[in-house]
Amino acid sequence: ILDDPDLKDIDPTVLKHCHAAAATCILEAGKQKADISAISTCLEDCKLDKERIEQFCTEYQKNKDALEVLLGSIGRSPLHITDVSWRLEYQIKNNQLHKTYQPSYLVTLNVENSDSGSHPDVSFSCTMEQLQDLVGKLKDAAKSLERATQM
Repeated sequence: ILDDPDLKDIDPTVLKHCHAAAATCILEAGKQKADISAISTCLEDCKLDKERIEQFCTEYQKNKDALEVLLGSIGRSPLHITDVSWRLEYQIKNNQLHKTYQPSYLVTLNVENSDSGSHPDVSFSCTMEQLQDLVGKLKDAAKSLERATQM
């Protein structure tokens, strides 16, 4: 948003606040399953003009189903990692057929959510340095948790 040429004259802080307000409005409307009249009334109370309210409501209506699916996929508790698997991937050539010889790791986290059971696995690719950094951060987190439980 900050790179949009139409918005270059607006203070970035104001722009961030506007973005946060719009996102909050959209999420709350989706969470409350608000209809267009309720959204319109709320936006009128915020002193938006009719044209913008109509445009907002039209876009909201177009994306309402996708928003509800997204909100429904967010559980009340965080995902729990039940297993980890990995494999070494060795890239020999890139798209331009240049030799690269770059090893990377494909990591798959098997996760579940206590609210709704299992979820699709989370997979990502990383270099050895990135994997070492992740392992180091996980060890730090485990030590912090251990110290916190001993107090």
